[in-house]
Amino acid sequence: MAADAVRSDRSSPFDRGGSVVAVIPARFASSRLPGKPLLAETGRPLIQHVVEAARRSSRIDRVIVATDDVRILDTVQRFGGEAVLTRDDHPSGTDRVAEVAAMLPSARIVVNLQGDEPEIEPEALDRVVELLDDDPGAPMATLCTPIRDRVTYLDPSCVKVVLASGGRALYFSRRPIPCHRDGEPDPAVAPLALLHLGLYAYRREFLMRLATLPPSPLERAERLEQLRVLELGEPIAVGVVPTAAAGIDTPEDYRRFLDRWRARGGRAA
Repeated sequence: MAADAVRSDRSSPFDRGGSVVAVIPARFASSRLPGKPLLAETGRPLIQHVVEAARRSSRIDRVIVATDDVRILDTVQRFGGEAVLTRDDHPSGTDRVAEVAAMLPSARIVVNLQGDEPEIEPEALDRVVELLDDDPGAPMATLCTPIRDRVTYLDPSCVKVVLASGGRALYFSRRPIPCHRDGEPDPAVAPLALLHLGLYAYRREFLMRLATLPPSPLERAERLEQLRVLELGEPIAVGVVPTAAAGIDTPEDYRRFLDRWRARGGRAA
């Protein structure tokens, strides 16, 4: 993460209040689905579905799309959303969110909502904010859900998390965790690990600090940014939710989203 991405402008005209702000990083150049935020076979661009879902949260005061592409900026502004043009050299979505957070000194909590989750439930957004309110010692919060099949448990693209008794993260990994010394666990028994969901809430000042730090050894090994937080010795509050919204990474994912949207009669999830 780049240190100059987190300069705070205490007189920023962009900072118009809002204690809890959701920032949605959105890039046009997706490797597997180029132009993903602007796909509009529902009659509305995908990014609009995400913005509208965030607006239904009772805990979020303001929703901002952070993009490096003027086409996305213009689209969001046309449907009445709020967007800001960010630098185009950010190595991660977190850096993009931190750039926007630097413009929002009055924000208390910043939620990083992925721009490819049009079916995110408002209750999930409420929950991730509540975690920080309920755990004053945690600078960051995220969500997880039970793992329901062995394919997910073994898939390295599905990140696993194990929790301490108080609900804070012990470790995140792409590998099945924990290792069972005496052989494979009974597949009929739910894994001890849970499936991590890529929704984050940060206390703003911690996000600003995090964005100035280089990747940590565990983070580089697993390619998981949240491990940087654990290596700093900082706790991550984790909430368990019953289901996970399906993200959209491929054309097949988008077609499945369209099928679900049509089955609902064109209504939000």
